[in-house]
Amino acid sequence: MEYKVFVVEDDESIRGLYEIAFEDKFDCKSFVCAEDMFKVLDKELCDIIILDLMLPGMDGLKALSLLKAGARTKNIPVIIASAKGDENIKVRGLDAGADDYLAKPFGMLELIARVKANLRKTGAKKSDEDILECSDVKINNSEHAVYVNGQVVSLTLKEYNLLALLMKNVDCVVKRDAILSEVWDYEYVGETRTLDMHIKSLRSKLAEFSDKQLIATVRGVGYKFCKN
Repeated sequence: MEYKVFVVEDDESIRGLYEIAFEDKFDCKSFVCAEDMFKVLDKELCDIIILDLMLPGMDGLKALSLLKAGARTKNIPVIIASAKGDENIKVRGLDAGADDYLAKPFGMLELIARVKANLRKTGAKKSDEDILECSDVKINNSEHAVYVNGQVVSLTLKEYNLLALLMKNVDCVVKRDAILSEVWDYEYVGETRTLDMHIKSLRSKLAEFSDKQLIATVRGVGYKFCKN
C-alpha cells in the first residue's frame, strides 16, 4: 500500500525538498496554502498531513482546527512543521489536535521517521475494538462518539483519546508519563498543566450526565477510570 501525504508549505524550495524526500516512499501532493488543500480533500482523502503554521490566507492553526472538526478529516494525523518552535506555540498546536510537531530546521530522515511512526499509530488505532463500555460510559470508535447514560458527549480529540486510554485500563492506574506518551506522543515542559487541564475538562463533561466519580486521581502517580 502506498501512503498518500499532503504537504502544506508556502516556501517553494522547502516544498521541493519534501517532494524529493518522499519521492520513492509515498504519494506526495504539496500545496501553497490550506485553502488549496481543502479543495482537494473534498474529492480525495490522504493518510497524513504535514502542515506549516505561517501560511498565506488561512493560517496553520485555523486549518488544523477545521481538519479536526471535519467528520471526514478528523482522524487524519497531522504533523506541524514550523519555524515557530517556542513552547507556547507547540502546546497550542498539540492541544488543537496535532499528532506531532517538528521545529524547522529539521532533517528529512527525521521527518520520514516521524511520518512512518504516526502512520503506524493510525494503523494500530484502526485495529482497536469498536466499542469500549464501562459504568455509565460507552465509546464507539467506529463512530468516534462518546455516550454517557445514552447521551452524546462532545469531546475534543485529546479528551477522546485520553478517555479511551483510561477505559482500556479500567481500575488500573495509568501513569502520567504513559498518558503523555500515548495521547500526546510528545514530551514538553508544560505537560503537568496541560494534562491536568484536560482531566478537569473531561471530568466536567462526563459529570453533566453521570453522578459517579468516573476518573480518580492517584496522587503522584497518575489517573484511573473507575468501574464503580
